[in-house]
Amino acid sequence: MTGVDRVTGVGRSRLVAAVAAALTVAAGLGVRAAAGGGGAKYAGDALYTVLIYALVVLVAPRVGPLVAAGTALAFSWAVEFAQLTDVPAELSARSTAARLVLGSTFNAPDLFWYGVGAAGAGCVHAWAARRRTAG
Repeated sequence: MTGVDRVTGVGRSRLVAAVAAALTVAAGLGVRAAAGGGGAKYAGDALYTVLIYALVVLVAPRVGPLVAAGTALAFSWAVEFAQLTDVPAELSARSTAARLVLGSTFNAPDLFWYGVGAAGAGCVHAWAARRRTAG
């Protein structure tokens, strides 16, 4: 692979990650609008981790699926466990952005749904990587 090919591959990975991030946000908003408050909760949890996954790939386009999934899952779990303190709730009360990123209340089932999001994103990433190398 030449230097130009490598840069093109990195640029393509970043573009795909940016599009995936935008589509994930759109999917989250769509699920929320379609399902209303309660029905969208766990889908939103999974999509939150998918968004983090896409942002990891955007920042580090050469990262593999396992590392990206582990990073996204660790971040999501860290945010959830931080909710056991008062900090996220206090920040969320002052800022809509903080509420969207940090949440406010710990909910143990969220940990499972973050795993679903990380696994799903990792599988799609691994599938796409295999297709790219096979083609």
